[in-house]
Amino acid sequence: MVVSLWRVPVAELPPWSLPSGVRPWIVRRRATLVTFWVDYRPGGVLAYREFLIALAARHGRRVVASTVAAWVDSEQSVAGGRALWGIPKELGTITLHVGSRGARAELTAGGVSPVRFAYGDALRLPVRLPARGRLIQQLSDGTVCSVPMRISGRPALGRGRVTAEREAPLSVLTRHQPLLSVALRDFRGMVGD
Repeated sequence: MVVSLWRVPVAELPPWSLPSGVRPWIVRRRATLVTFWVDYRPGGVLAYREFLIALAARHGRRVVASTVAAWVDSEQSVAGGRALWGIPKELGTITLHVGSRGARAELTAGGVSPVRFAYGDALRLPVRLPARGRLIQQLSDGTVCSVPMRISGRPALGRGRVTAEREAPLSVLTRHQPLLSVALRDFRGMVGD
């Protein structure tokens, strides 16, 4: 898994919809995005690859995240993500190559020009770190649901860069550099209860 943190001007955000009662978390006219390139390997519920974009948001007094776009290479993951948690997954082709000091990824999907990602390690930490978060999503029947997430892995801090066509729906990522990118090797994750 490679996670990148972005701060982008609010005026540049695509017209992503958010669940009822959820609003972007804005500081100094900038929103925070978190992107995930993930290779879920055999041994879990499903094995597939994913590119996901979450927007940091406010829900009541809590800072949470809401998935605003996601692509996977598994029809089961599309169906399960939408039905169980309201994650707006779409089907795409995702390649992800992880080397000893970095990673390369690419997404191709209908309605989106190819998105490419390159990442290089700068500093590996010799520990396994846990992280927790909460997604707020809206199901197709309008119900707003809270989805807990837990992950842990061996982190490596590094630098990432996205390339895509300038006019593409995701060009907001090409106009900015991530503040931070972290690779989590040997990661374990749990979505939902």
